[in-house]
Amino acid sequence: MRLFLSGWDRPEKRNLVKSVQGKTVLVTGAAMGMGRLFAERAIAEKAKAVILWDLNEDALQRTLEELSGRGSQVSAYVVDVGDLDAVNASAAAVLEQAGAVHVLVNNAGIVRGNKYFWESDSARDTRLTVEVNTLAPMYVARAFLPAMIAASGDCRLLNLASAAGFTANPRMAVYAASKWAVIGWSDSVRLELKQAGLDHVKVTTVCPYYVNTGMFDGAKSAPLLPILDPANVVDEAWRAMCAGGSFVVLPRTVMLSEVLKGLVPIGVRDFIADNIIGVYHTMEDFTGRVDQKA
Repeated sequence: MRLFLSGWDRPEKRNLVKSVQGKTVLVTGAAMGMGRLFAERAIAEKAKAVILWDLNEDALQRTLEELSGRGSQVSAYVVDVGDLDAVNASAAAVLEQAGAVHVLVNNAGIVRGNKYFWESDSARDTRLTVEVNTLAPMYVARAFLPAMIAASGDCRLLNLASAAGFTANPRMAVYAASKWAVIGWSDSVRLELKQAGLDHVKVTTVCPYYVNTGMFDGAKSAPLLPILDPANVVDEAWRAMCAGGSFVVLPRTVMLSEVLKGLVPIGVRDFIADNIIGVYHTMEDFTGRVDQKA
């Protein structure tokens, strides 16, 4: 499936960025999965510096070793992005050592599922999910945006949300809520930057269906919602980010639910989402990855 960009969010030509060559790029959740792919893409485009943040120290060290020596200056920080003090301390170190970050990829996230909300654990499931999926990208963006705003060249903020932020889904209530919040926050920051006349900083919100990275192991595809290849998602997100696009929604059929909200009664919408789009039973066999805090 291709990139979804609504007609009104096409970027102006002066805001196009052909590549991240010569820029400083920071990726959260960078030790594996899409985070690592984003880092590899930055190195392939000859970024000046690529900074990796992750909580998994062993995986982070392996990724650092494997990505070093390819042309970009690669560094790594063990950071719990759900901890505000840890984010601020690590961000201060990055700004002192590397200067302004020109491209910030808020990729870190976790998935909890396969239980109804009343069966979930408030600390392990609810609080942790909101800390990592919702608060963390806000913490990280707040730490780096002032320097991005002060920078003279084009800057980009890429926020990984989810198709779950558009469509309610049984057995992932908190995850869906965490991503609904990210979408509202991310696009509001986009509008704030535009309203403030800070056109050199663009925000792109990425909303994919389940991605085959291990985080969604056990989740089912649906008739109109295939499990996505991470390399394809990264490619679509990266190209939209460089172009200054506002949204990437994959696949396009995700937006059918949004259209239905305004056209049909909720009972009819539920029937279509359950029996035609096929989303309401996709988390019944979810297992996920053992280490879910990136």
